[in-house]
Amino acid sequence: MGMNKNTILGWATLIMILMGLLLIGLGAFRYSDVSGWGFAAVGVGFLANAWVFSSLKGRL
Repeated sequence: MGMNKNTILGWATLIMILMGLLLIGLGAFRYSDVSGWGFAAVGVGFLANAWVFSSLKGRL
């Protein structure tokens, strides 16, 4: 199975989306203090990075 740049960016995008949703879920449901806001903010950052990776597919 040969993996080119687009395949690697696709997998990285999928993993970052999953991690972002997991962190947002942790912030929303597990931690109700100030730390929950931090988890949710990092989750949003992961989703923003995944969006950048997704937009780079086909351009590199």
